[in-house]
Amino acid sequence: MSSDTSRPSGPPRPSTAARPVLRRPVLSAPVKPSPAAAPPSGRSAPPARPAGASQPTTEGTRLNKRLAELGLCSRREADDWIAQGWVLVNGQVAAMGTKVTAHDHVAVERAAQRQQDSRVTILLNKPIGYVSGQAEDGHQPAVALINPRTHWRQDASGLRFTPPHLRGLAPAGRLDIDSVGLLVLTQDGRVARQIIGEDSVMEKEYLVRVVYQGPGPLRPLSPDERAAPLLEIHENDPVSTNVQAVFPRAQLQRLRHGLSLDGQMLQPAKVEWQNPEQLRFILTEGKKRQIRRMCELVGLKVVGLKRIRIGRVVLGNLPVGQWRYLGPHEQF
Repeated sequence: MSSDTSRPSGPPRPSTAARPVLRRPVLSAPVKPSPAAAPPSGRSAPPARPAGASQPTTEGTRLNKRLAELGLCSRREADDWIAQGWVLVNGQVAAMGTKVTAHDHVAVERAAQRQQDSRVTILLNKPIGYVSGQAEDGHQPAVALINPRTHWRQDASGLRFTPPHLRGLAPAGRLDIDSVGLLVLTQDGRVARQIIGEDSVMEKEYLVRVVYQGPGPLRPLSPDERAAPLLEIHENDPVSTNVQAVFPRAQLQRLRHGLSLDGQMLQPAKVEWQNPEQLRFILTEGKKRQIRRMCELVGLKVVGLKRIRIGRVVLGNLPVGQWRYLGPHEQF
């Protein structure tokens, strides 16, 4: 978290002074709030708000939303920082529910950065049979694969696995149970927001093996009908069918731009032939089962799907079912 302003070294300005324009939250020397009595459970209570601390208002933008908009953390992290007394508004410890305007000065204590710096992001080559999030229908979640035995030996991050790395570890995006490849699991709200935030336009790249079943959209599945499971896919799989030779070029153009799902026009996509039966998709959005549904609209049936890149981070040689840490110099 970089700073572009400095917190005043003296006491807070009187309320009659003109408020500075809101800038990117900055780190400042930690404030020692007044001690509070521990709750009955024995847990440490959040720091008490000193007299004159900022009070929730009914105008402006919620403080947690403003911190997330500035890319400093997720809203959930922001709420945690506020509860810990690490966020100041106009020099006063912010209360939960505070709203800010463009005239308010927001600062964040360095303790928040130290906590954030200790959080990890993990890259997993998800195999078939694991769900991205919570366990469902008897299938294990992908996070079950994160343990010392499956840690890739060639991980160059220098980090060693410890149990706290599993706390709050959540997928940033999803892969269907029978899709494989790069899945990001993170404790860092900044990373999650980069990848799946409402305004994210980060590229995700996929290899997609297809068969062509004729012109026109495929027959939609009935509610009780399950799609055939996908096959594991590799970049250099041998070609058995020349789908490229029979698939109309006009339909390839429709995959790139011209299709709609759920009543909305899709963003332009980059779609090229990787080999005569595999397409390479690069998307900047992530609707549920988007690639399969796009292909169905132009008569293609997906039989294998593998994600190989998110932003600037690639799957590379990471073996199936193994994981590594995002390195300190890697960025999405």
